[in-house]
Amino acid sequence: MHRFLLTPRWWGINIFVALAIPFCLFMGTWQLGRFEDRVGSHKEAAAERPAARAAAPLDSLLPVDTRTSGQLASTAGEYGQQLLVPERELGGKPGFYVLTLLRADSGKTIPVVRGWLPGTADPAKAPAPPAGRVEVTGALQASENSGTKGVHAQGGLPPGQLGVISAATLVNLVHDPLYDAWLTVQTPVDGMTPVPAKAPANTGLDLKAFQNLGYTGEWFVFVVFVLFMWFRLYRREVETLRDAEAGLLPAGGPAPAARAATDATPGTGPATEAATEPLTEPAPAPATARPAE
Repeated sequence: MHRFLLTPRWWGINIFVALAIPFCLFMGTWQLGRFEDRVGSHKEAAAERPAARAAAPLDSLLPVDTRTSGQLASTAGEYGQQLLVPERELGGKPGFYVLTLLRADSGKTIPVVRGWLPGTADPAKAPAPPAGRVEVTGALQASENSGTKGVHAQGGLPPGQLGVISAATLVNLVHDPLYDAWLTVQTPVDGMTPVPAKAPANTGLDLKAFQNLGYTGEWFVFVVFVLFMWFRLYRREVETLRDAEAGLLPAGGPAPAARAATDATPGTGPATEAATEPLTEPAPAPATARPAE
């Protein structure tokens, strides 16, 4: 009955199933691991940092990663050019950042967001930065890019405004070397609202995280689908063989798979049927009457 499993066709089906199931399980487990990593990094990024933690020197926290992003960094230098970052919401209200370039004692320049103001970006609203040498402490942030939420990456901004806070967008405005990071002051300055630190990229429960969870479910569904299709094909073959043995198939004969399995069974097949067919003697020719002489 089950000799059809040894046919070349079923060898191919069985090998495919044997390879597909472990592959789907591996991919599903890998996607689940990616989701769990994002959940763990989200919890770590969202955890409140001790208020009493002392600020670390800026250079000791670079380059910015998931561990150092959001930590307090301290540096000293002199403020220079001031820029406005428009179309930045805070607490659901539209406004803009007041960004000032700080030339640190190391000779490099780092952007410092001194605060947020409501309304449209207007240089007259932004308070001037302190003159002379200053010491600055702020939350360390990674450079933004065109995919960062809330940035103005289309260009076309008037002079004195900046759409993306990054070294790449400031390289033509600053002659000194630039830090690939920026600071956001966490204490109120000149009536401005402090800009809270953002979570590091690819650490939150965003769309990509739930895509990983969705892919996990898809791979496990594939495992069930492969097993279902194998069982369905197997059951159809068995039913075809049973119908062939019971003589329930059409006059054309059993299906090729059923016929091959039947022919492969010892004691069956055309030769056997011919050998077992009963022999009959030919009937004698009828006698003919002789004409009268």
